[in-house]
Amino acid sequence: MQTHKDLKVYNLSIELVVEVYSITKEFPKEELYGLTSQIRRSAVSVPSNIAEGAARNSKKEYIQFLYISLGSLSELETHFIISEKLSYLNSTEILTKIETIRKMLLSLIKYLKNK
Repeated sequence: MQTHKDLKVYNLSIELVVEVYSITKEFPKEELYGLTSQIRRSAVSVPSNIAEGAARNSKKEYIQFLYISLGSLSELETHFIISEKLSYLNSTEILTKIETIRKMLLSLIKYLKNK
């Protein structure tokens, strides 16, 4: 029996969280309770909602949680765009990973809707 842990999108989003924590360690200390916290929370929300949705009893609920993951991913993307504008990092690589995860989530939603 497969679980959320068998999904490639889940595992990539976990890797993204680890990378986000590593990147934000280098952010200015005055951002610890601001942008750093927001970035980390939105990153953690992506795999967390995939897992919670997969554990639900209905396809409809699962899809709803996948949409929440998409929202968190868009929030994360926005935080990195802001961070780049503040010259905290070059976000090109991380934004590419976010886009890959977005496409995978959308494909999973489409698959579940057609199932």
